[in-house]
Amino acid sequence: MTTQLADRRAALLRRAWWLAECTVAWNLAEGGVAVTAAASSGSRALAGFGVDSFVESASAAVLIWRLRAEQRSPERAEHVERRALRIIGVTFLALAGLVAIESTRSLLAGEQPDVSRVGIVLTIVSLIVMPVLARAKRSVGRQLGARSVEADSRQTQACVYLSAVVLAGLAANAAFGWWWADPVAALGVVAFLVSEGREALEAEHLDDCCT
Repeated sequence: MTTQLADRRAALLRRAWWLAECTVAWNLAEGGVAVTAAASSGSRALAGFGVDSFVESASAAVLIWRLRAEQRSPERAEHVERRALRIIGVTFLALAGLVAIESTRSLLAGEQPDVSRVGIVLTIVSLIVMPVLARAKRSVGRQLGARSVEADSRQTQACVYLSAVVLAGLAANAAFGWWWADPVAALGVVAFLVSEGREALEAEHLDDCCT
């Protein structure tokens, strides 16, 4: 690798690392606000959204580990890449399970949550912030040729869909008293999460077969 290419890759790694750190910081704050708002309003969908944010933080932390490993020992990058894909894939599936459980519980309980203005504002802000992060990580991941970075960007994109679902549910409950709207819509996101989790795990196994 020439010095120019090495410098460019190092710059991309730093950018990917910075984006991952931003993701961790944002999701920890988002999760804390969401869980607190859910506790005061009784919204299970909002609680699931908060848990989702914490899972997103865990995924981004895994990505930081992978990037740091390449910076310290480039020859280990491929091995760490496979492990990172495996962990990210598992977190996708874990997130799918959590969303499915929370949505089903909300439907079965039949409890109408209070209107959460904090939740509505939070999900609107998330719909602004998360697409920017997802696009930036996807671009850097493609330039690096790092599937774990791209997988993490898809998980960030999943958070965008969940934000839209939760916002729709909170808004429908606030405007029309349709308490069932957000858990029903959230169940539709589960299929997407399972698909992405399987894709990350299959990419990790494909790497094993090719080495």
